[in-house]
Amino acid sequence: MAVLLSPRPAAVAAARRAGARTVVVAPAAPMPSDREGAERRVRTDWRDHRRLIGAVGRLDAVRHGRARVFGFDHAGALAAARANEALGLPGTPSAAVTALMDKAALRARSNALHADRPVSFVRCGRAALIPFLAGLIGFPCVVKPRAGFLGEGVRLLTGPAGAEAAVRHYPEVTDLLVEEYLEGPELAVEALSRDGHHRILGWTRRIPGPGAAATTATGHELPVALPACAAEAVRALLRGALDLAGHRDGPSHTEVVLTLHGPRLVEAHAHPGAEELVQLLRLAHGTDVLGLALAAGLGLPDPVRHPRAAHAGLRYVDFPPGSRIEHLRPGLAAARAVPGVAGVRLGLPPGATVRRAPTGSLHHAHVLATAPTAGSLTRVLDRAVALLGQPGPLTPDSHGIHVPPPPWRHGPHPT
Repeated sequence: MAVLLSPRPAAVAAARRAGARTVVVAPAAPMPSDREGAERRVRTDWRDHRRLIGAVGRLDAVRHGRARVFGFDHAGALAAARANEALGLPGTPSAAVTALMDKAALRARSNALHADRPVSFVRCGRAALIPFLAGLIGFPCVVKPRAGFLGEGVRLLTGPAGAEAAVRHYPEVTDLLVEEYLEGPELAVEALSRDGHHRILGWTRRIPGPGAAATTATGHELPVALPACAAEAVRALLRGALDLAGHRDGPSHTEVVLTLHGPRLVEAHAHPGAEELVQLLRLAHGTDVLGLALAAGLGLPDPVRHPRAAHAGLRYVDFPPGSRIEHLRPGLAAARAVPGVAGVRLGLPPGATVRRAPTGSLHHAHVLATAPTAGSLTRVLDRAVALLGQPGPLTPDSHGIHVPPPPWRHGPHPT
């Protein structure tokens, strides 16, 4: 039995594909339309460890060791790991989840994998020290919360003026990481571990944002075919980092930059990537990340795979403050009708007014699309995004910082 902590509908659907019975645990009673397919619903605040153990521990499947708790986001992964340990169920150890959350410890561990050219970094406990520490690391550099997630609080500092300005954006007493800027194309890698064996499920290439948004992405695309040596180096880095963190079982999402000195880790998490990223892998390759993770965790056979060979892309969309969501409905309908568009998701409630620009990796909306070629995919995405009132195409840059040409070609990649 799969015990799912506040799952999105995609996770419940993946449990069905894996052939698992499901129980949804959520603080409020979920609407049937949002959790269709769950056999049972338990209303409790799973963020309270004692309440979660008390509610889940009464289930017959849990008492007989025929269940596992799953969380597919930052908070849920840690809560699930702690619950599985307390209930004597298999799963990723909570120590491994927290090891991946600690960006300073993870950086130190990953640097051991390339001691000849480690990534320079330093911890920062007071915001006033940012300019001094950034000067030690050298510009450009990145400052980010040591235990942050979803890109919140990440800032790219290109010079002393930016470092001085960054001081105002953090609490006086804080816990930050200041590290060198990793120059190069970036991959988001989905993997699944079982008994210490790490299986790469696929990767997407990140499209960096223009101008001041260079620390965020405007989208992702795949397939991405790396040269054999680069692909093996990415695999070796990921497997080494997961081993050093003690991650032996369960899904993971890792972000890697392909620098001139080889791949370097940005961050890693003990849960799958965002829902739209795992959807990309299903659209392009037929790889069911969530279904595979649930099946592996419960000891079930892998769900039936329907191989595909398409180009798939994701484009994020953000609206200026003051935009009224009801005014976007004609554009949403038109974007969904574009041939090749697989989905348009709006993350704002109907009738809402956009109050501020999103931060980190959060966005107001996104478009998913497939096409037979890379060029036709770009045209589909540009057309759909334009119908939502956004200009296109977007030209990536990164504050004028030179980015080496990507070492990949468009096409399938080995996993």
